[in-house]
Formats: sequence, structure tokens, C-alpha cells
Amino acid sequence: MSIKGPIISIEDDADDQFLIKSVVAELDIPNKILFFGNGLEALLYLETTQEQPFLIICDINMPVMNGLELRERIDQNEYLRKKAIPFVFLSTADNPQVIEAAYESTIQGFFKKENSFDELRNRFRVIFEYWKCCLHPNLNG
Repeated sequence: MSIKGPIISIEDDADDQFLIKSVVAELDIPNKILFFGNGLEALLYLETTQEQPFLIICDINMPVMNGLELRERIDQNEYLRKKAIPFVFLSTADNPQVIEAAYESTIQGFFKKENSFDELRNRFRVIFEYWKCCLHPNLNG
């Protein structure tokens, strides 16, 4: 993990991307944020980038490759597993079976998308501050 690395957001909804971008800007989070519309786009980026992302924030329900499939592919890839990028779900999906399936993989959190901007901002603040302070085997500033 790099505290200065990009935040990877896998989100297929343009309105949600706009809200996430707005929250990150309002919180003065210095990391650039990269958006991908589905898990496959994100996986291709993660497999080829030399950057060490700070955090992955992923929706569950997306076309082409959903969030659970992406997490499984990351877990199966030794290169990506060794990067140990913190991975959290941020989704409207709050079905207990989906949450259980998510935690059967190696995620670090599952958060419900909030209905208001203020609630979403507070959720992002908690996520960002936690990972900014967390010790990590790949910490490089």
C-alpha cells in the first residue's frame, strides 16, 4: 500500500462516480481517484500498473465482471495478492448472503452506500482515515 497511491473505484453508475469524486474532493483527500466501470477493466489495470494503489473501493453489482468475481480473481493472482491492496466493498447490495460471500474472500470491509451526501462523506472519511493510519507490509509512504 502506498499512502500516496491512487484510490481505485470500481463503480458502473455515473451518478455514483460523480458523488464519490465530490466526496473525495470535499474531504481534501490528496490521492487521485481512478474509476473503472466493471471488474474486468479494473483487473486489467491492476495487472499491468507499476503503481501501488492506496485502496480499492468496489461495488458488487456490475456488468461484465462483478465485484465478487473481481475479488476472486485478485485472490488467485500471486502478483496482486502480494501487493496486498486494501479492498472494501461499497454497495447498495445488503443481502446477508452477498455479505457472507464477500467475507469468504479476503476483503477488509463491506459498507452500504448511503442515501445522502453527508452520510457518504462520513463513510469515506472513516474508510480513508482508517487505511491512512493502518500499518501495512507494502507501506512505502
